[in-house]
Amino acid sequence: MFVATVGILTMLGAAGGAAGAATTFRGAVGVDPDTLDPVQMTTTTVANMVDYVVETLTFIDQEGKIRPGLAESWSMSSDGKQYTLKLRKGVTFHDGTAFDAKAVKWNFDRLADSSVRVPIRAPYPIEKTDILDASTVKITLKRPSAPLILALSWTTSGIVSPASAVKHGNEYKNIVHPVGTGPYVFKERRKGESLTVTKYDKYWGKKPFYDTVVFRIVPEAATRESLLLAGQVDLIVLPPVADLPALNRNSAVKVLLAPSDRTIFVAFNTQKAPFTDPRVRQALNYAVDKQAIIKNVLFGAADPMDAPTAPSLFGYCKQGAYEFNPAKAKQLLAEASVKPGTRVSFLHPTGRYTQDKEVSQAIAGFLREVGLEASLQTMDWPSYIRTITTPLDKGNTTELHLLGWAPAFLDSSQQMLQFLTSYHPPGGLATSFYRDPKVDEMIVAADSEAKPDKRKELYCQISRKVWSEAPWIFLYVQRYPIVHSAKIRDISSIPNEKFYAVYARPR
Repeated sequence: MFVATVGILTMLGAAGGAAGAATTFRGAVGVDPDTLDPVQMTTTTVANMVDYVVETLTFIDQEGKIRPGLAESWSMSSDGKQYTLKLRKGVTFHDGTAFDAKAVKWNFDRLADSSVRVPIRAPYPIEKTDILDASTVKITLKRPSAPLILALSWTTSGIVSPASAVKHGNEYKNIVHPVGTGPYVFKERRKGESLTVTKYDKYWGKKPFYDTVVFRIVPEAATRESLLLAGQVDLIVLPPVADLPALNRNSAVKVLLAPSDRTIFVAFNTQKAPFTDPRVRQALNYAVDKQAIIKNVLFGAADPMDAPTAPSLFGYCKQGAYEFNPAKAKQLLAEASVKPGTRVSFLHPTGRYTQDKEVSQAIAGFLREVGLEASLQTMDWPSYIRTITTPLDKGNTTELHLLGWAPAFLDSSQQMLQFLTSYHPPGGLATSFYRDPKVDEMIVAADSEAKPDKRKELYCQISRKVWSEAPWIFLYVQRYPIVHSAKIRDISSIPNEKFYAVYARPR
């Protein structure tokens, strides 16, 4: 089986080892899990580790295509409100209980239960789940949702054993010891240190090579890199980006600059002058040399945005480019009566995105060249999020801020939330406060439209309008650097910033 979003790390210590010897794959990631409960999942790296244990009904392959997972097939009603799914037979959870329609209903009832904390509940507007027979379920939605099958690939909808919810320290509202159907069984978590899984001998799909996979928690990128180069781990994600050229020259390792769906942008507060004027927003798009930033600050680990969404999303519609043109930027600023020397505030995080501080400094330099004095302010992540998500009527006075956005599954519906009025804080995270009734109407229509061609056309119309009105400085689509030992093969990625190494093995 292609395990949904399985991440990686197994290790090679004994790579290939002698016949009969236990094998272990070791990886290093920067994030200590905040939760192991699928429904509470928000962080891609953490979801990647949980995916070794917990599977979903559908999954996204390395090409970004949707594939059958624990569901073998599905159909949608003509009104788009009901989905019928045929489940895979002969599958068992790690505790020996059967995966069946009852288990799916229990998990989806929990997903829809407002008493359970589910940070990413919006893509799952489940009204009820009915059992049609032991291997068939019908999901009835509160509203039509065309991307539901894609949403079922994300870890939030991962299926855990209902029987396990009262064991191993688990509670109905909080799973700390996930018991799924995946190729690996959760063994141990040492907070701040590691997470370990072991091979499930009764796994229904293709068996992985390594007996054990250990994820070490190593927040410092340079330390992760050192562990890899010393042979103490087999795979790392997000190495120091400045070291990518040297890593590429090192024959002992392989570097994957994996495509992702994370767009990086500077959001304007479009409800605050002078950024209420689209000419000002367009001017700043022309003022910033994105290619130079990608080459000199990101060392090639990104691609310029040419649309409001990443190419990996369904509904992506290429719009072209705001070419670097400071003369045109000055002209547009003059037409909008923005005087040289105008001061603007520019907030940015540090350590949240690749080279975010350095990128912000470069952008401030480009703005200075067209006559704007950008006052940079760095914040810790909690303070930063609190500031930019303050509602307008609660005193939000931001002007510019650097931000990244990576949809959990590969559909434009998740990206377009950034341009939806109802998603302005406190209703959501659309921190540019962009407002256009026509765009709102098209976003809602696209989410409900069942015909793929018509959905794509709607997203093209939205993209054209948003690109022209520029609520962001459209910067780049970040790549996801993965580095692994050259002694190991069959490691790849999924375009939503997950690594794929469950079937890694020695060369």
